[in-house]
Amino acid sequence: MTMTTEAECLALTRTLRRRGVYVLTAFGLVWAFAGGSGLPGPGFPAAVALGVVPAGATLAVGLRGTAREATRPVRLPERWARGIGVVNAVEAGAIVAVIAVSNASGHQEWIPAGVCLVVGLHFFPLARLYDQRQYGWLAVALTALGVLAAGLLAAGAATETVRAVTGLGAALALWATAVHVALRE
Repeated sequence: MTMTTEAECLALTRTLRRRGVYVLTAFGLVWAFAGGSGLPGPGFPAAVALGVVPAGATLAVGLRGTAREATRPVRLPERWARGIGVVNAVEAGAIVAVIAVSNASGHQEWIPAGVCLVVGLHFFPLARLYDQRQYGWLAVALTALGVLAAGLLAAGAATETVRAVTGLGAALALWATAVHVALRE
């Protein structure tokens, strides 16, 4: 990326961090709903409580943190936006494939583990493309969580347990990353 001024670069950094907070918080909420649906008891109301309250807190902290001026400008590689589009398209295709194969084989219980693994793997290139090392940590956490979920299924754990562990674990990892992106550069 050709930087014209330091101020423009810092403004882009702040914008990317803020977008990251929005996206990570929103997807954390989706994962919390999925995880909450695996918990015993009241079901969806519990999932809403498990998702909305921490997502709101994450968003509040994140937006406050990104309101500060950025001190470390991101160093984006050439054609970074195109690379992000390619990574996200491959991720979407892989998620569709996980769902299709799981449904076709009659093993829908593998969907959370497979999707978590795909999402985790897609953060490895995003860490470089966005120059955001926190995404690398998130990649490791989500990939490990996907592998853990697959191991739990292979060991005979209940589908609901795997869904709760995967969903709530992914939500926490996403929200923690959102806060870290907002507060630390």
